[in-house]
Amino acid sequence: MDFAFSDEQELLRASAKDYLADRFPAARIVELADSDAGWDSNTWKELADLGWLDPELGALEHAVLAEESGYTLLPAPWWSTIGLCGALLDSELRDGVAAGERRVSLAWAETDGPSSISGAANDSATSAEHGTITGTKVQVPDLGLATDVIVVANDGLYAVDVAANPETVIMRSTIDRTRRLGELVLSGTPARKLDAGLDALATARRNALALLACESVGVAQRALDEAASYTKERQQFGRIIGTYQGVSHRVSNTFVALQLARSMAYWAAWAVSAGSDDAEAAVSGAKVSAGEGAVFACEQSIQAHGGIGFTWEHILHRYYKRAQWNNGFEGSGRQHRAAIADKILA
Repeated sequence: MDFAFSDEQELLRASAKDYLADRFPAARIVELADSDAGWDSNTWKELADLGWLDPELGALEHAVLAEESGYTLLPAPWWSTIGLCGALLDSELRDGVAAGERRVSLAWAETDGPSSISGAANDSATSAEHGTITGTKVQVPDLGLATDVIVVANDGLYAVDVAANPETVIMRSTIDRTRRLGELVLSGTPARKLDAGLDALATARRNALALLACESVGVAQRALDEAASYTKERQQFGRIIGTYQGVSHRVSNTFVALQLARSMAYWAAWAVSAGSDDAEAAVSGAKVSAGEGAVFACEQSIQAHGGIGFTWEHILHRYYKRAQWNNGFEGSGRQHRAAIADKILA
């Protein structure tokens, strides 16, 4: 079987790479991450014009875009809208997203309730009646950038227009300033029930994890590129530091981990795209390999940079934080390994 991307998908990658490199160099990412807003609101319309929000794109096209987004640390709610919520959107939200007018996130976690998407389908304290919804959701990705939030309630999924109800949004301090989390406090807030039921959350989770794995591959690739570039230029004791085994082995080990992560992430994207019976295991495997691989790549790159790698001014700590965020999302490596084992031994 040929797992190579098509010519059209590679053209999409090239277009994305050029756009992101031009619009979001490292200095711009730092500026936006440290700003109150956290992003440039013009970005969303630009992504729509580039076709990133086209509902006709499939999982493989999304995989390409996710990887390039991770390489740049794209400060925009693309993953939240497309990865988390793409499978849950109704025609109204889908059309608004495609036009670059709506941005969507998913609210499922509760302080005293489920923290995982899969658990939220069976145990939510959030309730809805007479066109309103009441409850509190925590750790909502990109909440401050969303115009709409899909809320998991005890009897289904509801769309809440947070742009029209800004008092429901409370932003929290989180590790990754390029992907912030917020708390959604609903009290008789107007809501619209969606056609997608709670069973659709399994698909949403699978899509989100597959794209997050691809994004982590992009993070790892950037960490590797930063390390390789630095160790080929930096001199110590009259020699390029990359010629020392203690340094070169860090870089080569990162390369090996990255190749495994990329293969697993692409397999997951293909499995999701093809509706394979192995999709669930593929996604869990990719989540572990790419999530832990990105953390490893960033740690090795920081070490290869020496003292400067630990400074606030260097871009690496921002990639490390994204890697940690991705690795911790929706279950630990141990949990996903156990899920794979359960499937194999069933």
